Amino acid sequence: MSARDAVGGLAVAMGTLGRRQRLENSEFTVRVYPGALAEGTIYCPISARKSTTAAEAIERVLERLRLDRARCYVLAEVKEFGGEEWILNPGDCPVQRMLLWPRGALEPTTSSTTTSDYRFLLRQKNLDGSIHYGGSLQMWLRVTEERRRMVERGLLPPPRPVAHGDHADLCGLPQLSERALLDNLRARFHQEKIYTYVGSILIVINPFRFLPIYNPKYVKMYDDHSLGDLEPHIYAVADVAYHAMLQRQSNQCIVISGESGSGKTQSTNFLIHHLTALSQKGFASGNQKQVRLPHVNEAPGPRNLSAELARGGSG
Repeated sequence: MSARDAVGGLAVAMGTLGRRQRLENSEFTVRVYPGALAEGTIYCPISARKSTTAAEAIERVLERLRLDRARCYVLAEVKEFGGEEWILNPGDCPVQRMLLWPRGALEPTTSSTTTSDYRFLLRQKNLDGSIHYGGSLQMWLRVTEERRRMVERGLLPPPRPVAHGDHADLCGLPQLSERALLDNLRARFHQEKIYTYVGSILIVINPFRFLPIYNPKYVKMYDDHSLGDLEPHIYAVADVAYHAMLQRQSNQCIVISGESGSGKTQSTNFLIHHLTALSQKGFASGNQKQVRLPHVNEAPGPRNLSAELARGGSG
């Protein structure tokens, strides 16, 4: 082999290496379909490289859509609606899988009638490890697209977004008004966030169904945390009262107030459940305290909050 051939071979190799490095550093747009997890959003586009993992992609989607980070999510790859979904591991790279798709699948499409399509779906993972599908994604996309067209034609009012985002503490609202309060509570309620703080006061909206947020995992999660460290929860109130009793060596009182049917009895049961778990832990460590059952104070509020949320609030 001559010196010229060697130089030519080296140039080809360096050119191939350069193209490969440019491909590695290139930014790709990955469209993630959140389904019913984000109402009004057909898909969420994010920028990713070949080395971007599924866990990083999920984090970017959660940040853009402001989804509940207390829940667990996975990324699924599908080739057609109703077909088999391939759940990506946290370390899998969505862009590398996307580059294996047909070229036509990489082109953006707004049609909701496409039955053979490659997509990434955002799925919620249940506490038992199973995947929460929440109905047909194809049906949800078709309904969302029809709603969008009717809004564009003026047949439906546009969705009213929350003016100042999702605030876990109403004291953080930039504008304090009845409309802002109700809008914030309604937005959280639609995300199954039934608890909201007002400083050290906890507002609870009765969901009239059981939510999987009262298991031992949550008991341990809210153990020895200050209010505001985590998402609002009745366990946080019980935990603060319990540790205040230990530190101050004085009685603590939790007042539960609300209208009939607002869920005072159930809230009391959750309080007792958490206090019992904490007292058993304290007994095992040598801290023995007497926990008296709280008295339920039925003091009706000035407005029926459930009715306000149901009819969309008042101006």
